[in-house]
Amino acid sequence: MDGEITALRLGRGGTRVNVYLEGAFAFALAKVLAAGLRRGQHLDAQAIARLQAADAVEQGVGRCLGLLARRPRSRRELDDYLKRRGSEVPVREAVLARLAERGLVDDAGFARTWVENRSAFRPRSRRALAAELRRKGVGGEDAAQALADVNDESAAQAAARSYARRLRGLEQREFSQRLLGYLGRRGFTYDVARPVVAEVWRELEDAPVAETAPRRNTRK
Repeated sequence: MDGEITALRLGRGGTRVNVYLEGAFAFALAKVLAAGLRRGQHLDAQAIARLQAADAVEQGVGRCLGLLARRPRSRRELDDYLKRRGSEVPVREAVLARLAERGLVDDAGFARTWVENRSAFRPRSRRALAAELRRKGVGGEDAAQALADVNDESAAQAAARSYARRLRGLEQREFSQRLLGYLGRRGFTYDVARPVVAEVWRELEDAPVAETAPRRNTRK
Protein backbone atom coordinates (compact mmCIF):
# COMPACT_ATOMS: atom_id res chain seq x y z
CA MET A 1 0.00 0.00 0.00
CA ASP A 2 1.49 3.28 -1.12
CA GLY A 3 0.50 6.29 -3.15
CA GLU A 4 -0.08 10.03 -3.22
CA ILE A 5 -2.10 11.73 -0.51
CA THR A 6 -5.22 13.11 -2.17
CA ALA A 7 -7.16 14.19 0.93
CA LEU A 8 -6.78 14.66 4.68
CA ARG A 9 -10.15 14.82 6.41
CA LEU A 10 -10.91 15.24 10.08
CA GLY A 11 -12.70 12.19 11.41
CA ARG A 12 -15.77 11.98 13.59
CA GLY A 13 -14.99 13.33 17.05
CA GLY A 14 -12.26 15.59 15.76
CA THR A 15 -9.35 13.68 17.26
CA ARG A 16 -8.20 11.69 14.22
CA VAL A 17 -7.49 12.42 10.59
CA ASN A 18 -8.51 10.15 7.73
CA VAL A 19 -5.81 9.82 5.10
CA TYR A 20 -6.80 9.17 1.47
CA LEU A 21 -4.32 7.77 -1.04
CA GLU A 22 -5.10 7.94 -4.74
CA GLY A 23 -8.67 8.98 -3.96
CA ALA A 24 -9.48 6.14 -1.57
CA PHE A 25 -9.47 5.97 2.23
CA ALA A 26 -6.24 4.33 3.36
CA PHE A 27 -5.88 4.73 7.15
CA ALA A 28 -6.48 7.11 10.06
CA LEU A 29 -3.94 8.86 12.25
CA ALA A 30 -3.84 10.90 15.44
CA LYS A 31 -3.98 14.62 14.64
CA VAL A 32 -0.48 15.18 15.99
CA LEU A 33 0.94 12.69 13.47
CA ALA A 34 -1.18 13.88 10.55
CA ALA A 35 0.01 17.44 11.13
CA GLY A 36 3.19 16.65 9.19
CA LEU A 37 1.37 15.39 6.12
CA ARG A 38 0.15 17.34 3.08
CA ARG A 39 -1.84 16.68 -0.05
CA GLY A 40 0.32 15.64 -2.96
CA GLN A 41 2.87 13.95 -0.69
CA HIS A 42 3.84 10.45 -1.71
CA LEU A 43 3.92 7.76 0.97
CA ASP A 44 5.67 4.48 0.37
CA ALA A 45 4.96 1.29 2.32
CA GLN A 46 7.76 1.92 4.83
CA ALA A 47 6.58 5.47 5.59
CA ILE A 48 3.04 4.23 6.09
CA ALA A 49 4.25 1.45 8.42
CA ARG A 50 6.19 3.99 10.51
CA LEU A 51 3.15 6.27 10.75
CA GLN A 52 0.88 3.43 11.79
CA ALA A 53 3.36 2.22 14.39
CA ALA A 54 3.60 5.71 15.83
CA ASP A 55 -0.19 5.94 15.76
CA ALA A 56 -0.50 2.70 17.73
CA VAL A 57 1.69 4.27 20.43
CA GLU A 58 -0.39 7.46 20.44
CA GLN A 59 -3.58 5.45 20.84
CA GLY A 60 -2.03 3.37 23.62
CA VAL A 61 -0.96 6.47 25.50
CA GLY A 62 -4.44 7.94 25.18
CA ARG A 63 -6.10 4.79 26.45
CA CYS A 64 -3.75 4.56 29.41
CA LEU A 65 -4.35 8.20 30.29
CA GLY A 66 -8.07 7.44 30.43
CA LEU A 67 -7.38 4.50 32.72
CA LEU A 68 -5.06 6.56 34.95
CA ALA A 69 -7.72 9.26 35.29
CA ARG A 70 -9.76 6.81 37.39
CA ARG A 71 -6.93 5.82 39.75
CA PRO A 72 -3.16 5.30 39.73
CA ARG A 73 -1.95 2.07 38.13
CA SER A 74 1.17 -0.02 38.43
CA ARG A 75 3.39 -0.68 35.42
CA ARG A 76 2.12 -4.27 35.20
CA GLU A 77 -1.51 -3.16 35.28
CA LEU A 78 -0.93 -0.81 32.36
CA ASP A 79 1.05 -3.41 30.43
CA ASP A 80 -1.68 -6.02 30.99
CA TYR A 81 -4.32 -3.52 29.87
CA LEU A 82 -2.45 -2.79 26.63
CA LYS A 83 -1.92 -6.50 26.04
CA ARG A 84 -5.66 -7.13 26.36
CA ARG A 85 -6.23 -4.40 23.78
CA GLY A 86 -4.01 -6.29 21.36
CA SER A 87 -0.88 -4.12 21.55
CA GLU A 88 2.37 -5.84 20.63
CA VAL A 89 5.44 -5.77 22.88
CA PRO A 90 7.26 -2.89 21.05
CA VAL A 91 4.14 -0.72 21.23
CA ARG A 92 3.59 -1.49 24.92
CA GLU A 93 7.20 -0.67 25.73
CA ALA A 94 7.01 2.61 23.83
CA VAL A 95 3.75 3.58 25.54
CA LEU A 96 5.11 2.83 29.02
CA ALA A 97 8.30 4.73 28.26
CA ARG A 98 6.26 7.79 27.22
CA LEU A 99 4.16 7.58 30.37
CA ALA A 100 7.26 7.14 32.54
CA GLU A 101 8.78 10.29 31.04
CA ARG A 102 5.68 12.14 32.25
CA GLY A 103 5.93 10.62 35.73
CA LEU A 104 2.81 8.50 35.23
CA VAL A 105 4.49 5.11 35.59
CA ASP A 106 6.04 4.99 39.04
CA ASP A 107 5.62 1.79 41.00
CA ALA A 108 7.09 3.31 44.17
CA GLY A 109 4.57 6.16 44.09
CA PHE A 110 1.76 3.79 43.16
CA ALA A 111 2.59 1.54 46.12
CA ARG A 112 2.59 4.48 48.56
CA THR A 113 -0.75 5.72 47.24
CA TRP A 114 -2.26 2.22 47.35
CA VAL A 115 -1.21 1.62 50.96
CA GLU A 116 -2.30 5.10 52.09
CA ASN A 117 -5.71 4.67 50.48
CA ARG A 118 -6.22 1.22 51.98
CA SER A 119 -5.12 2.41 55.43
CA ALA A 120 -7.53 5.33 55.31
CA PHE A 121 -10.62 3.61 53.92
CA ARG A 122 -10.23 -0.20 53.99
CA PRO A 123 -7.53 -1.16 56.50
CA ARG A 124 -5.73 -4.44 55.96
CA SER A 125 -2.81 -6.23 57.50
CA ARG A 126 0.71 -5.67 56.30
CA ARG A 127 0.71 -9.21 54.89
CA ALA A 128 -2.52 -8.64 52.96
CA LEU A 129 -1.26 -5.35 51.56
CA ALA A 130 1.99 -6.99 50.47
CA ALA A 131 -0.01 -9.67 48.64
CA GLU A 132 -2.12 -7.02 46.89
CA LEU A 133 0.98 -5.16 45.75
CA ARG A 134 2.51 -8.38 44.42
CA ARG A 135 -0.64 -9.01 42.39
CA LYS A 136 -0.28 -5.51 40.98
CA GLY A 137 3.27 -6.28 39.94
CA VAL A 138 4.95 -4.27 42.69
CA GLY A 139 7.55 -6.02 44.75
CA GLY A 140 10.95 -5.73 46.31
CA GLU A 141 12.12 -2.38 47.56
CA ASP A 142 9.12 -0.37 46.29
CA ALA A 143 6.68 -2.52 48.27
CA ALA A 144 8.89 -2.63 51.36
CA GLN A 145 9.16 1.15 51.49
CA ALA A 146 5.42 1.61 51.08
CA LEU A 147 4.71 -0.89 53.88
CA ALA A 148 7.38 0.37 56.27
CA ASP A 149 4.98 2.35 58.47
CA VAL A 150 2.08 -0.12 58.46
CA ASN A 151 1.26 -1.27 61.99
CA ASP A 152 -1.02 -4.29 62.15
CA GLU A 153 -2.43 -3.49 65.57
CA SER A 154 -3.40 0.06 64.59
CA ALA A 155 -4.82 -1.10 61.27
CA ALA A 156 -6.85 -3.84 62.99
CA GLN A 157 -8.24 -1.32 65.49
CA ALA A 158 -9.32 1.01 62.71
CA ALA A 159 -10.94 -1.82 60.74
CA ALA A 160 -12.66 -3.27 63.81
CA ARG A 161 -14.09 0.04 65.04
CA SER A 162 -15.50 0.78 61.61
CA TYR A 163 -17.14 -2.63 61.19
CA ALA A 164 -18.32 -2.87 64.82
CA ARG A 165 -21.01 -0.28 64.11
CA ARG A 166 -22.85 -2.92 62.10
CA LEU A 167 -22.73 -5.37 64.99
CA ARG A 168 -24.35 -3.25 67.66
CA GLY A 169 -26.97 -5.12 69.62
CA LEU A 170 -25.37 -8.55 69.26
CA GLU A 171 -24.43 -10.69 72.21
CA GLN A 172 -20.73 -10.73 72.99
CA ARG A 173 -20.15 -14.24 71.63
CA GLU A 174 -21.66 -13.56 68.23
CA PHE A 175 -20.13 -10.08 68.13
CA SER A 176 -16.67 -11.52 68.73
CA GLN A 177 -17.04 -14.33 66.22
CA ARG A 178 -18.22 -12.06 63.45
CA LEU A 179 -15.63 -9.39 64.11
CA LEU A 180 -12.84 -11.95 64.32
CA GLY A 181 -13.97 -13.36 60.98
CA TYR A 182 -14.03 -9.91 59.45
CA LEU A 183 -10.50 -9.13 60.62
CA GLY A 184 -9.27 -12.54 59.48
CA ARG A 185 -10.55 -11.89 55.96
CA ARG A 186 -8.44 -8.73 55.94
CA GLY A 187 -5.30 -10.62 56.75
CA PHE A 188 -4.99 -10.05 60.48
CA THR A 189 -3.75 -12.99 62.51
CA TYR A 190 -5.74 -14.32 65.44
CA ASP A 191 -3.08 -13.08 67.87
CA VAL A 192 -3.52 -9.53 66.57
CA ALA A 193 -7.30 -9.66 66.16
CA ARG A 194 -8.31 -11.26 69.47
CA PRO A 195 -7.21 -8.43 71.83
CA VAL A 196 -8.52 -5.83 69.37
CA VAL A 197 -11.97 -7.46 69.36
CA ALA A 198 -12.01 -7.53 73.16
CA GLU A 199 -10.99 -3.87 73.29
CA VAL A 200 -13.67 -2.77 70.83
CA TRP A 201 -16.31 -4.74 72.75
CA ARG A 202 -15.35 -2.95 75.96
CA GLU A 203 -15.50 0.41 74.18
CA LEU A 204 -19.05 -0.30 73.01
CA GLU A 205 -20.07 -1.52 76.46
CA ASP A 206 -18.67 1.60 78.11
CA ALA A 207 -20.10 4.01 75.54
CA PRO A 208 -22.91 6.13 77.04
CA VAL A 209 -26.35 5.54 75.63
CA ALA A 210 -27.39 8.51 73.55
CA GLU A 211 -30.34 10.35 75.04
CA THR A 212 -32.73 12.49 73.16
CA ALA A 213 -32.38 16.04 74.43
CA PRO A 214 -35.65 17.72 75.45
CA ARG A 215 -36.93 20.16 72.90
CA ARG A 216 -36.67 23.76 73.95
CA ASN A 217 -39.76 25.90 73.78
CA THR A 218 -38.75 28.90 71.74
CA ARG A 219 -42.20 30.42 71.71
CA LYS A 220 -42.56 33.54 73.83
